[in-house]
Amino acid sequence: MNFSFIQKIRGESGLILVSPPFFYALLLLAFPLMGVFALSFWTQDYLELNRDFTLDNYREAWTGAIYQALMLRSLKISILVTLLTVVLAFPVAYYISFHVSPKKKPLWIFLITIPFWTSYLIRIFLWKVILGFNGVINGSLIGIGLIDEPLKFLLFNQGAIVVTLSHAWIPFAILPIYVALEKIDRSLLEASEDLGDGPVRRFMRVTLPLAMPGIIAATLIVFIPTIGDYVTPKLVGGPNGLLIANMIEVQFKKANNAPLGAALALSAMFVVSTIAMVFLWFNRKYLKQGQ
Repeated sequence: MNFSFIQKIRGESGLILVSPPFFYALLLLAFPLMGVFALSFWTQDYLELNRDFTLDNYREAWTGAIYQALMLRSLKISILVTLLTVVLAFPVAYYISFHVSPKKKPLWIFLITIPFWTSYLIRIFLWKVILGFNGVINGSLIGIGLIDEPLKFLLFNQGAIVVTLSHAWIPFAILPIYVALEKIDRSLLEASEDLGDGPVRRFMRVTLPLAMPGIIAATLIVFIPTIGDYVTPKLVGGPNGLLIANMIEVQFKKANNAPLGAALALSAMFVVSTIAMVFLWFNRKYLKQGQ
């Protein structure tokens, strides 16, 4: 049989396999994004939508003091959540990979995925119960006599947002780090030990660099979604904990200004994408230097 004919058949089969997900992605991702992009250049007067091209929405989104403050606050909280999540996730992933027997590792991974079984909203409300004025923490502290009246700073602030988001996203950070640690050739650690490296030096020179792909994946997995979260800030953040996503929701729902909301959403997407690309560039440069 002609070899070129076989290649042609394989190419057509590949196109047939790729076509459904490709059109699925176009329908549910590309087309809605294009619609939001077009909407951001229009204006709206209550229910009337003016389709004349304008950059006023982007001028207001980038120069308005309130939008700048919300964007900076969103970036700060997202970075704090990412750092806290990755720092807490790494020891767990390391322990499972290096100290749990192979037979028990599936059980540990299964236990880590248990939070996925419950609704995200339920977990947020549970943190409201824990951090609330009459919640678990205040009740326990009053019960053992450490405080006389409930602590008011536990809930409805930026700290509550960081704690709640970190708890919600830590399983997503553990899994990629664990996968990266599992791929490390244990003979490299033995060779490092034979060359005289202690546990700390061995970790810094071998384990951490080889685990970096998992750390990067965990960082991006946590950082990108948290900056767009609007449910958690609304429920546990209070007035001083609202983020840029909450302003986007207000523009679409209450202010009847969908074009400005679209401009804010695309601006936030641009900022997050830029930070992610810069982070990946620096990491690639670091890895090349390490080689």
